[in-house]
Amino acid sequence: MEFIRSRIETQVMSLTGLSLGQLDLENPKGDPGLFGPKAICWQVHGDFSSMLIGGISALMLQALHPLALAGVWDHSTFRQDMLGRLRRTGQFISGTTFGSTRDANWLIEKVRTIHLQVTGTAPDGRPYAASDPDLLTWVHVAEVSSFLAAHLRYRNPELSGDAQDAYYAEVATIAERLGAREVPRSRQAIADYLERMRPQLICDERSREVLRLLLNAPAPSRLAKPFGALMMQAGIDLLPVWASDLFAIHQGPLQRALIRASVRRSVPLLRWAVRNGSVQRAHRRMGLSC
Repeated sequence: MEFIRSRIETQVMSLTGLSLGQLDLENPKGDPGLFGPKAICWQVHGDFSSMLIGGISALMLQALHPLALAGVWDHSTFRQDMLGRLRRTGQFISGTTFGSTRDANWLIEKVRTIHLQVTGTAPDGRPYAASDPDLLTWVHVAEVSSFLAAHLRYRNPELSGDAQDAYYAEVATIAERLGAREVPRSRQAIADYLERMRPQLICDERSREVLRLLLNAPAPSRLAKPFGALMMQAGIDLLPVWASDLFAIHQGPLQRALIRASVRRSVPLLRWAVRNGSVQRAHRRMGLSC
């Protein structure tokens, strides 16, 4: 049984930002980082399965914004290294949520520096810059709204409305430090923002290529491939209906029910197996048990 548990955990960890080996989430002892263990974001970001599903959905949602997608398309290696892209995003999320104050600040400054180098012209002729405050807000909202939606569906559907608002208020500080502006800080503000953004969103050939790459992303092993395929379908299922319509993705009610049931059957095994993830390491840094 221990062999199986360790094997599953190794497979899971290979997909996370921890596999990059640049963060020490267990030190320095007692450092709460930017949020501390009582923060709602420690709950939401602490579950690998729901974060993976939310991350997949967020990538698809982000790909509907022509300028946001242009920056990734022109300056990222995601088409050749989709797992690497997911790991780097995971490293930023886990490091700013669970990392020490020094490591979290280092990650924020690192990303700010990278953003300054990401400029160009989109296919429609408009200039773009990754440091554009409005684009930063879009990327942030697409991510955190997807993370929370996945958490509510697969981890804790009983999370109170006040706690959900607190989550959005907490994570807005990271977006603002990256340069975002007018960042929504509540469920209603997020919903209003997404409604305002819808006229700017389109699904073009590049958007569809992102979807194709996600659906064909390599798994870390043959054993993990069925799980990866399930997570991908769960990420699609998590999309807002209007986003699914833009992609022309139509999952019927039975298919959606089967996806959700399959996820709920599989994730307890992953939660049992993972003992050395970001949240567990951060708890050890704080001298707490999970």
